[in-house]
Amino acid sequence: MRSPAEARVDLDAISANIALLRERAGGAEVMAMVKAEAYGHGLVPAARAALAGGATWLGVAKVAEALALRAAGVTGVPVLACVGVPGEPYDRAIAEGVDLTAGAPWLVEEIAAAAERAGRPARVHLKADTGMSRGGAWGAEWPPLVDAALAAEAAGTMSVVGLMSHFACADEPGHPSVARQLAVFREMVEHAEKAGVRPEVRHLSNSAAALTLPDARFDLVRPGIATYGLTPVPQRGTFGLRPAMTLVADTALVKRVPGGSGVSYGHTYITERETNLAVVPAGYGDGIPRHGSSLLEVLAGGRRRRIAGRVCMDQFVIDLGDDELAAGDEIVLFGPGDRGEPTAQEWADALGTISYEIVTRIGSRVPRVYTGQTAGGSVHG
Repeated sequence: MRSPAEARVDLDAISANIALLRERAGGAEVMAMVKAEAYGHGLVPAARAALAGGATWLGVAKVAEALALRAAGVTGVPVLACVGVPGEPYDRAIAEGVDLTAGAPWLVEEIAAAAERAGRPARVHLKADTGMSRGGAWGAEWPPLVDAALAAEAAGTMSVVGLMSHFACADEPGHPSVARQLAVFREMVEHAEKAGVRPEVRHLSNSAAALTLPDARFDLVRPGIATYGLTPVPQRGTFGLRPAMTLVADTALVKRVPGGSGVSYGHTYITERETNLAVVPAGYGDGIPRHGSSLLEVLAGGRRRRIAGRVCMDQFVIDLGDDELAAGDEIVLFGPGDRGEPTAQEWADALGTISYEIVTRIGSRVPRVYTGQTAGGSVHG
């Protein structure tokens, strides 16, 4: 049964974006970040499309996401779970060949104990906090983390395969923290290697750094939002990336109302004259931002129309003026912009946020419909 709203995902665009990122990586490997359901695009289909485009690693946030990839048959490729927290099923992850991240000695110990239960050494990436003040070991915390990992390695419960960190401001060209973080990472890598760590990969770059900072490539780059065709540095252009998601909905109802009619909750929009209103069956329950009320635009009947009044949980209204639209006619909420529709970046700009939030928030009630060579049809979630 066709849904009244759907997110169409072009898997060939994801593959092409990865191919472009490989070229920009200058020989470094590419880890496609597919966390948070691949930024709303669908975990497994997006992962397969990224691998088809030349990614040699996959990255997620949570262990559960990595295990979901393995359960779906995504094997034979390294998958890194980047967020390390206590109590995760690390023994299952190790048994499934999932790479883990450790930023504190206590987590090294927990992972080592899980490796003993799993009967095989854990593959671990040590995370350095180089200035983001989020995950990872900072300054004086780094040597004890390295020592704990080397001790576990000597005991046969761990293999340190990666050294990693994360930029805080790579999407702000010229920000002084970028050069500082790069210098600190080099120092922390040097310390670890002098202590005896022999990593397969050293990695620091997110999408913005992968596209704009050649000196930060190291052995591996970790593009997230760029994988899905959205620019991490809007002020620098699109870099040739193609957005993969197009969000559409069928017109639910069209009605003629008199001037002075209040529209939607609170009557924050009043019609200036007799006009045609169209009801669009998607709302904040589907991920349409409520704070986009009377602000965001969509493409309907070949023209851009602004949302009229408040976005409701399941629907919103647009004012057509004297133009006509029929129930069932397609409305494009956002997409690549080829037909004149708004892009996710335009929605983000209008709301004072980032495109990451726009695509990631599209909810599980909206089915993803896949096109492209690796497409397998429609899935929910």
